[in-house]
Amino acid sequence: METLPPYEKLYSPNGNGGVVGGRDLMENADSDEPEKKRPHLNSLSSPMARHSSASPDNRPVDAAVLQYQNQKLVQQLDVQKHELQDLEAKIKELKDKQVSYDTRLITLNQLWNQLVDDLVLLGVRAGAPQTSLQTLDHVDHSRGFIPSCHAEEMFLCRLLETDSVESIENESLQNIKAALDKRTSSTRALMKFLEDIINAQRPIIESIALALQGNLSAEDTIIQLCKVDDLMKEEAVNLNEVIGVLQLKHKDYVDGIQTCIHSHAEDQSKIRHLAGELEESMAELEESRRKLVNLKMQKDVASGVHTPVVGPVNGCLSPEKPAERTIRVRELKESIEETKVLAADRLSELQDAQKGNLVLSKQLQDLQDELKDEKHVYSSRLYTLLNDQLLHWNNQVDRYKGLTDSLQVKLALCCVLDCALGADSSLIHLEVQLQAEKSSILRWEKELNMKLESLEVTRNAIDNGKSGIEELEIQLQKCIVEKNELEIKMEEAVQDSGRKDIKAEFHVMATALSKEMGMMEAQLNRWKEIAHEALSLREESQSLKDLLVEKTSEQKNLGDKCAKQTGEIKSLKTLIEKMEKEKLELQILLDMLGQQIYDNRDLMEIKESEHRACSQAEHLRNALDEHGLELRVKAANEAEAACQQRLSAAEAEITDLRAKLDASDRDALELKESLKIKEGESEAYISEIETIGQAYEDMQTQNQHLLQQVTERDDYNIKLVSESVKIKQAQSFLLSEKQALANQLQQVNSTLESLKLRIADSEEQMKVCIAEALKSTHEDRHLAVNLETVKWELADAEKELKWLKSAVSSSEKESEQIQRKIDEIQMELDSERNERKKLDDELVELNRKIAELSSESGEAAIQRLQDEIKDCKAVLKCSVCFDRPKEVVIVKCFHLFCNPCIQRNLEIRHRKCPGCGTAFGQSDVRFVKI
Repeated sequence: METLPPYEKLYSPNGNGGVVGGRDLMENADSDEPEKKRPHLNSLSSPMARHSSASPDNRPVDAAVLQYQNQKLVQQLDVQKHELQDLEAKIKELKDKQVSYDTRLITLNQLWNQLVDDLVLLGVRAGAPQTSLQTLDHVDHSRGFIPSCHAEEMFLCRLLETDSVESIENESLQNIKAALDKRTSSTRALMKFLEDIINAQRPIIESIALALQGNLSAEDTIIQLCKVDDLMKEEAVNLNEVIGVLQLKHKDYVDGIQTCIHSHAEDQSKIRHLAGELEESMAELEESRRKLVNLKMQKDVASGVHTPVVGPVNGCLSPEKPAERTIRVRELKESIEETKVLAADRLSELQDAQKGNLVLSKQLQDLQDELKDEKHVYSSRLYTLLNDQLLHWNNQVDRYKGLTDSLQVKLALCCVLDCALGADSSLIHLEVQLQAEKSSILRWEKELNMKLESLEVTRNAIDNGKSGIEELEIQLQKCIVEKNELEIKMEEAVQDSGRKDIKAEFHVMATALSKEMGMMEAQLNRWKEIAHEALSLREESQSLKDLLVEKTSEQKNLGDKCAKQTGEIKSLKTLIEKMEKEKLELQILLDMLGQQIYDNRDLMEIKESEHRACSQAEHLRNALDEHGLELRVKAANEAEAACQQRLSAAEAEITDLRAKLDASDRDALELKESLKIKEGESEAYISEIETIGQAYEDMQTQNQHLLQQVTERDDYNIKLVSESVKIKQAQSFLLSEKQALANQLQQVNSTLESLKLRIADSEEQMKVCIAEALKSTHEDRHLAVNLETVKWELADAEKELKWLKSAVSSSEKESEQIQRKIDEIQMELDSERNERKKLDDELVELNRKIAELSSESGEAAIQRLQDEIKDCKAVLKCSVCFDRPKEVVIVKCFHLFCNPCIQRNLEIRHRKCPGCGTAFGQSDVRFVKI
């Protein structure tokens, strides 16, 4: 069936001469073709249409209507484009306003959070109880909380500490004011709490000052000093608790920062993976577009080929009539003009399609640049959120460090005051206890580290012992198999041959094998001893399991916190994915509106391809998420069960090895008994062979058979020699491994002894220091009683001033260090970008060099193979004449030569090997097939 061109499908004559297919023209979007030429096309498609009775005014009217409709559509498209441009401009303005609004909210939130933290910490310094630190926990929870609201309202929700901000219709201003009032009331409550604490501390300080300034008796002074001691003890206990809480918070912040860094690295790797997948999908789209263009070109060529053939096929040409000939020529001219117009239209369509492809490629390139651009990542809201949290956490860590230092200084001052005022020795005893606890904690940490190191060393030794035992078992099995094969071959040889020298050789082989078995058994006994040592080490590792259980419980708590933070990060990722999907849908709508003039069939195909690509991308993302979750679960399960599996596997392997050793001993005894039986049988068979074999023909057959057996025996001897060499090499390798393990054990023992000596020295030094401290405290007491109370007050005031000055200077230094770190990080980012560009250039050059070298590598490989073939041929040739191949072997030295050279040497009286010079006889020469 012949395919019609597009213009013949649109117009076809009917009975009344009307035009069928106006609806098809509107549906198929062939409005690019000129409508004024359609009557000519119709006359071309069927010559009978010219003689139809239809009115000639119908076709121009249809063309005019279609042109008018096309103009209206073009105007509507222009209006929509202008509206879209205006909307984009408004969206950009709103985005700029949103960015400035977000920055203000970020700074306000940071300052407010810092104010709350400062109020809480000032309350703690003023003497508030430990429960006041719970407000810090609440503040941290509210900071880490991500509200379920729109991205535009994220910072406002976090500032107000609410879940969502309602719309304008639902009295949003009142809700915002209520939330702000709530937060301000909480901060005012903190300030009031701080004032109450300060007011509560003032009468205590005033009473102490009055007691110190007044002239009291000895009993009153002792009572006042006892009260001061009690107060200082309470303050010291409170400060210790606060320091512990602050250290826990510091650990939490450090863990949170590490998890953020890890998640950031994972996100970067996922972005790179998705960029690679996007490049692959883009390449596939480019290939599909090229195929579409080729199909369109083929279709256009087919339509151009069919158009001029319509007239002759219908049989309208009659060469006899000149009038018909002129009409035919006119029709041909018109058809040529129509084909030219069609070609011009197709060219314009191709150019428009190329422009559209260029626009799409530019958009894709822009998207890829946005994905790869670091500035776009740094300017994103999620990055700013995480960066603000990280800066806040770093500031908190630095602040807590300063507070801990100041609290430690305060503790030291309190201790000096108590010693100077002649207080009881309870505080000194408390200091000694604190120092002892610190030293015990340090010792415990050192012991833990040492035990963990010893556990790792024992695990390595057990693993090495397991590998050595497995290798020895494999070698034992190989030896047993070879021994069984040799016994079978020995029985066959004894039955077939009647020579006594074969029996002697087999005896020698059996003795050699028995010696090697003895060596292997000795090695197995040594490895048994190593296994017993491993059991003793296992008992030590059992004691460390309890410590590991405690650490695992701490790890679980940290894992729960990490899970909460990962959930928050996932919610942010879902928001980002939704925004990207909306952006892609808007871009697709823009492309569809811009390309409505063109063919609807191309649009449908492009839409289908885009939908397929989107579905594939979603499927790949889901698969990546599931795979990442599975990997995390598997890693956690494997990490928990690793130690127990290793220990149980070691015990099972040791029991298996013992059973295998017993079985091997039994097999060796059975083999010895079977050897004795076979020897008796071989002697009986030899006597029978001597009595039976007397005939001449039987002797000849036996001689031939014996010659074959001798050749086989020589082959077996060669194999046995090579295998014995391999076994010796394996034995030497095992001995070297054993020496290395022994050296490692010696090193571990030496390190243990040195550490024990260090611990003993440190304990002695601690005792000496404690004794000196006690002496110095007693002397300070006697000296401090004679001092006046006014000097102590002045000294306290001066110390407080110094502490305040040092705190101000430390805060200034910390701010300068933070600014320096920011500058250094920016410099590192610039250097990394430059290095990335250099690496990209180097990668392009390396790819080009690889492409150049790949064309040359084939010839080099062929030349190398030819050289290897020549070397192999030279090895196979005789080393005396260098012409003939090797055919004969000398049994004594196992050197190979050609038959003529050896025969020439046999004719001489002093027969020696040409290779090594060993003497040989006629019976030592054997033929070999190579």
